[in-house]
Amino acid sequence: MTSIAPRRDELTLPTGIRLHYQYHPGPQDAPCLVLLHSLGMDHSFWRLVAPALAAKQPVLCIDLRGHGKSDKPAGPYTVKEMADDAAQLAQALGHGRLVAAGASLGGCAALQLAIGHPERTAALGLIDTTAWYGDTARADWSSRAEKARAEGLASLVPFQQTRWFSDEFRQRHPDIVAECVDTFVRNDMQGYEATCLALGAFDARPALSSLRMPVSVIVGEQDYATPVAMATQLQQAIPGASLKVIAGARHLTPLEAPGDVIAMLEGLLQRAHATETQR
Repeated sequence: MTSIAPRRDELTLPTGIRLHYQYHPGPQDAPCLVLLHSLGMDHSFWRLVAPALAAKQPVLCIDLRGHGKSDKPAGPYTVKEMADDAAQLAQALGHGRLVAAGASLGGCAALQLAIGHPERTAALGLIDTTAWYGDTARADWSSRAEKARAEGLASLVPFQQTRWFSDEFRQRHPDIVAECVDTFVRNDMQGYEATCLALGAFDARPALSSLRMPVSVIVGEQDYATPVAMATQLQQAIPGASLKVIAGARHLTPLEAPGDVIAMLEGLLQRAHATETQR
């Protein structure tokens, strides 16, 4: 089965937020796979993953608020707002049932989407992410936002590159690194700052035990941003969740190890389908 060519479009939600997205149409009887990107990226973050999954179900890749070509309203932002944006956009495209998946920031938003809309979430994929960034999260994220404001986003690039990708990957794929850097430095400062502060305030731990849909967690072995310990905490706190650690990879595994992420999502979609047929 071949996928229909994706389309890029934008839609204004009832809240007034205009979202830009890439949509791969697929069988309308299948849950829509909603893919949410990492901080500072946009929908193109999923360019190595989405096409491989779009032949069997719809796939929706969104520019989160404050990112890409979506609206960049004045802060503060919350992760809940980003999750609700995604849920509303999918609904507007005709999809009631979703498989929510995201990386880093997008993983937080996907998690929040599942918490806030459990009746619509057929399954959940958590990639290089966490339910909480720790005791110093507010100060840490505030400090990063302040540095970006004072010195510019380019000042964060050396730090970001070493967290995004392993040393070997950066040497073998300078093109992918350069594309990520280009996307990152194009970010709107207001949107970047507001998103940093939203991540600092995010804490979904109390709701993890309430999740009942199939959940898969995947993380790079060398992820310094959301390390294996955070992924393990997610897996242990969510009933029935699975965990895979990708050897040698760091934080942006959908770009560094797309095959592993595709395999995880394919398995998750199969679990979602099995659950749907039992409903």
